[in-house]
Amino acid sequence: MDTPTLPAADGRFALVPLPWPEDALAPVIDAETMALHHGAHHRAYVEKLNAAIAERPSLGGQALDALLARARTLHADVRTNAGQHWNHGFFWDSMAPPGEGGAPEGELLRAIERDFGGPGGLAEAFAAAGAAHFGSGWAWLVRARNGRLVVGTTPDEESPLMEGAALGGTPLLVNDLWEHAFYLGYRNRKADYLAAWWKVANWKAAAARFAAARRQ
Repeated sequence: MDTPTLPAADGRFALVPLPWPEDALAPVIDAETMALHHGAHHRAYVEKLNAAIAERPSLGGQALDALLARARTLHADVRTNAGQHWNHGFFWDSMAPPGEGGAPEGELLRAIERDFGGPGGLAEAFAAAGAAHFGSGWAWLVRARNGRLVVGTTPDEESPLMEGAALGGTPLLVNDLWEHAFYLGYRNRKADYLAAWWKVANWKAAAARFAAARRQ
């Protein structure tokens, strides 16, 4: 599932189905968490985004990434819900059922070895960034504009695609740090969630994004 970057023919953005059944990521992420996260939280962001755009006809028909690229000039309700819609769609695509997401290989693996010493070093840096992030937000693996791989976090609805974001570049993977992403299964054990999440990381998708970014 790719986050729809263009609104539908009726001018509204849509909540598309998950790319796998709600229980497909268990035991890393349980079915109840997925049902609430996608069907309640993500759905609410899409509905609020459509309502906010309906109040501002000049924004109608614009692509989602185009809205993010001008985030500083957007009304807060448009910016917040556009960012949340894009981030959640990218989050679903950053995961695959255990055993189906592949492993780092090829050029991506070599870049990980260069910048983190290997997949273990990447996981450690990612976990440290996520654990240190206070409050709600996102942990990212990004190909920076200089070609290096970096990990970092963004608050609230912010993403590397947003105008003025502190962390810029091409997103390869993201993990959701909001409590609703893990609290039912892990309670307050965010470190356990961050460690377990790698079992469902979609390396096949990350590799495709990395390859596309290198061609640009």
